Amino acid sequence: MDKSPDAFRTISEVAESLDTPAHVLRFWESRFPQIKPVKRAGGRRYYRPSDVALLTGIKRLLHDEGLTIRGVQKILRDQGVRQVAGLSDDSVSTDTVVPVPLRTEPDLPEDVGEAGFIAIDDEPDPETATPWQAPPVESGLPLFDTPPALARTTPPPLPAPTTPRKPSLRDDATFASLIRALPAGSLKTHRSEITALARRLATLRLQVASRAEGGRS
Repeated sequence: MDKSPDAFRTISEVAESLDTPAHVLRFWESRFPQIKPVKRAGGRRYYRPSDVALLTGIKRLLHDEGLTIRGVQKILRDQGVRQVAGLSDDSVSTDTVVPVPLRTEPDLPEDVGEAGFIAIDDEPDPETATPWQAPPVESGLPLFDTPPALARTTPPPLPAPTTPRKPSLRDDATFASLIRALPAGSLKTHRSEITALARRLATLRLQVASRAEGGRS
């Protein structure tokens, strides 16, 4: 049974009559706040005849006229819902709704005179012109004097290596004083030899002591 023209229609019925998917109608509703279907319990949408006419006009502008969503939004904002809803009738022309794009280039008159110009003589008079001279070459010092430290061409000589001073031998120098005068750690490599020498010295000391005691007796 066909509904009367004034009856409310569901989104599936509107999608079938406009040959447009239901998700596209929901998308248009999110972009054009002028579409306000009646929502009942459960979130079901019921479209009035004015809603259907507005959707039809929007589809005509988008699909047939090739306008963008932003362009249709501008038309709804500037000209109102009635102008767009009136496009649901195919006999209505879109010339009064769709703005005519402005020409980007202005019209120019056909007869445009040539711009005047001033003649310039590029060749000077050889009798009055001064001959060209090359700029003088500066042969003096540079603009900034080079510091003496940077003007050196050879590096300064390195200081001569110093040799460690040897202990001086005095007439009253003893063996123990000579050992103490040696640098610290210099006898580590000769530890075994020094130990053997110390043992020999101890043995000689004992021999000297025993001979001294035998001589006194």
